[in-house]
Amino acid sequence: MPLQTPISPAQDLAMHNPNKVALFWLTTAAGAVLFVTFQLFFYVNDFVRAQGATPAITFEPDILWMFSAFYGCWIVTVLVALMATRTALWVVLVLGSLMVVLNTLGGIADGLRDGWHIAFSAVFFITLPGVFSIAATWRRIHSKGNIHVYQ
Repeated sequence: MPLQTPISPAQDLAMHNPNKVALFWLTTAAGAVLFVTFQLFFYVNDFVRAQGATPAITFEPDILWMFSAFYGCWIVTVLVALMATRTALWVVLVLGSLMVVLNTLGGIADGLRDGWHIAFSAVFFITLPGVFSIAATWRRIHSKGNIHVYQ
């Protein structure tokens, strides 16, 4: 009779699928891209409906570079999650949680300015998968029996 304690089905699934956390974060990153796409679509739709009366949004090159860097952090989160070491998962948890909070707050702020549908899109496309990603990462960090996680 083995002396090991039985593990729960959730821990068993986490042990047999090391890329599960990265897939959760990839889904959240895709949600962030969908949110930005819908936000731009809503803006262009309002611009056309107002027949050009809406003020055009213009950005300086430095600001555009910052948008690229900000949304590029999503792929960094996914790539670090693929490493699946304990330290990497802590980095993913901190960076990913920060990205989820900042993107959600930005989306809600835009929603207050442009309409409730923008805020709803931020919560639906970023916050919802983000909460599941954070939970999966936390569960993976605290799962027992994963030797490679403690490297």
